[in-house]
Amino acid sequence: MYTTVTSLGLQGLNCYRVSVEADSVDGQSSLTEIVGLPGATVRESRNRIDGAIRNSALSSPTGHITINLAPADTAKDSPLYDLPIMLGILGTGGHLHSPPADHAFLGELSMGGELRAVKGVLPMARACKALGITRLYVPEGNRIEAALAGDVEVVGASTVQELLEILNNHRPANPITAADLNDAAVQAPRHNVHDFSEVRGQEQAKRAMEIAAAGGHNLLMVGPPGTGKSMLARCLPSILPPMTREEALSASELHSVAGLLPGGLLLSERPFRSPHHTISNVGLAGGGTRVKPGELSLAHRGVLFLDELPEFSRAALEVLRQPLEDGNITISRASGTVTYPCRCMMVVALNPCPCGQLGSENGRCSCSQADIARYMRRISGPLLDRIDLQVEVGALTYDEMSAPPAEPSSAIRERVVAARARQVQRFEGTEIVSNSGMGHRQVTEYCRLSPEADRFMREAFSSMNLSARSHDRLCKVARTIADLAGSEEIAPEHLAEAVQYRALDRKYWRK
Repeated sequence: MYTTVTSLGLQGLNCYRVSVEADSVDGQSSLTEIVGLPGATVRESRNRIDGAIRNSALSSPTGHITINLAPADTAKDSPLYDLPIMLGILGTGGHLHSPPADHAFLGELSMGGELRAVKGVLPMARACKALGITRLYVPEGNRIEAALAGDVEVVGASTVQELLEILNNHRPANPITAADLNDAAVQAPRHNVHDFSEVRGQEQAKRAMEIAAAGGHNLLMVGPPGTGKSMLARCLPSILPPMTREEALSASELHSVAGLLPGGLLLSERPFRSPHHTISNVGLAGGGTRVKPGELSLAHRGVLFLDELPEFSRAALEVLRQPLEDGNITISRASGTVTYPCRCMMVVALNPCPCGQLGSENGRCSCSQADIARYMRRISGPLLDRIDLQVEVGALTYDEMSAPPAEPSSAIRERVVAARARQVQRFEGTEIVSNSGMGHRQVTEYCRLSPEADRFMREAFSSMNLSARSHDRLCKVARTIADLAGSEEIAPEHLAEAVQYRALDRKYWRK
């Protein structure tokens, strides 16, 4: 007997339809073969399925059963095929009618017959409408996550028995969609978010943070240990504008694929990823046998913070260059090629020398010029060229430390949101959401300089030996500063402020 069950597959964030074909012929009772490029996880599903059928008080059909996972030329290596394979097996024995072709099934089985949540359900659910899927059956743990996508009915079940009762019309399906969800489907906000009111002094660094947040720019901070670089970075999410629903869904998709979506709830705040400097190339950029997203992609629509930048592997840092420019990263492996989005703000912090005391008033720096040059050369020029704002974070005086609380993040965020609103209006109808996303054509159109500002730029370009990329990034920062000031025109003072955030480049790297 032959039966077909519809399922889904995922390659990166691209979803495709999978037909689980089951065919049985007379012979001994056993599941003997799974074909269609199954990975180790799928081959092992036979044992989980046998246990789930047996412990759910069901009888295995007799006969020699062959399972084909079509398309046969695409590798499948996920436990989500446990459920559709089991339904195909039961269908060959006449225990279950073949489900409609527009109903898809996902889920991992336990030996006891429970349905366990699987990774990557959100991007698969979002693709259902385009694939002609009208109803999606998932484990109860994935029900809310799948319903968040909208445009597809979602039915959740906790056990095999419960699902079979639903399919045999002995229990109501109670499908849900995105319209049935409320705020409970969104992760609760973090309560330990740092606030800029906690940061004493460092006014220039705070201003640079505000500009970075308003335009989505990359930022570099240099300063001795203990001056507040890490705390400033951790305060940054508190002034970023709220995510739109589309941004929340796109960021949550990546966390879903990585299995980092707690309870299947939608992200409510922009991601903040802060990997340790011992991270590998694959951990930072993504990859592996199953090509998972790395920290760069997990920070999509949020912040990637790299503390102690020179301590990172230079090879790992160099991987970031092109993705930071393009907003996505393409990873090629023998199993295939996938592309993950990675449009995030990169914030980096480093000490001015190996001992960290260069330029401090105590004069305790013991590093030679050769040591300092070697330390700074760990950061390549092309990577620095992609960082829009560079700011020095100096040691605080006692008076600064004992000063009253500074301006809170809420006040700064209001200015950032107002600046972002101008940018949304400016780029309406395009995929650009902030000034940092402008290409050369948009820079030419929206960053026109007055004659006075043009003369200033000409002098800066020559004296600072800027590249074409640096020129465009300087214009983008000036455009953001003008947006914060509510100005339609980029004035010389806006450009002058943008130029001062490139001064460290000459101090530490281009002496």
